[in-house]
Amino acid sequence: MTLIEICVDDAQGLAAAIAGGADRVELCSSLEMGGLSPSPGLMALAGKAPIKVRAMIRHRPGDFVFDKADIATMRGDIAAARHAGLEGVVLGASLADGRLDVETLKNLVGAAGDMAKSLHRAFDLVPDIAEAVEAALALGFDTILTSGRALTAMEGLDDIAHAHEVAAGRITIMAGSGVDHTTVPNILARAPLAALHGSCSEPARVASAPAARLGFASTERRSTSPAKVSAFKAATLKANP
Repeated sequence: MTLIEICVDDAQGLAAAIAGGADRVELCSSLEMGGLSPSPGLMALAGKAPIKVRAMIRHRPGDFVFDKADIATMRGDIAAARHAGLEGVVLGASLADGRLDVETLKNLVGAAGDMAKSLHRAFDLVPDIAEAVEAALALGFDTILTSGRALTAMEGLDDIAHAHEVAAGRITIMAGSGVDHTTVPNILARAPLAALHGSCSEPARVASAPAARLGFASTERRSTSPAKVSAFKAATLKANP
């Protein structure tokens, strides 16, 4: 059976993912920026959730090229995730040419210790898929989140299938980006993946007109839909029972 992971960035999203039947949550903040590290308070709340939760460890928007101060910050975020009792963390780091920054990842993986570890879409920048899959395995990751080096998983299906073939059951290849109940059948028909990742979101309602007037409301903010999570899971069960 294919695992369904839902990315959320607030308490309401966490509750919606659980209500919709998600198997696991990727806990973030600021999904409109691609997903950043969640706050310690949100991690603490998620630590009490009845499903597995992995925290995104990405303290700023932008690329994945990090210096010593960045690494120190991320190690602190990892410590917060561990303290909250979360199952795992979601990590990634790149060199300027897009290859995985193995030395930085060794540092972060070492900080995570025995926590479960997903490699995020820094993987989608790599020039060589096979080399990157082997590096992720050697570093101790159990999952790679990828859109197949494209904007969406549907566009990157060939590379996703290639990564799945290289992985050969040694590490989970999880398709993400534009993945929902409408795209699940085509994705799983091309590659029998053990995990899929989606947001199952819809435009968020602006609750405060005065806040919006002063620029405190994001027009790109979205909220998790329990109905969309349920539809995502149902489509996955139908395509891969």
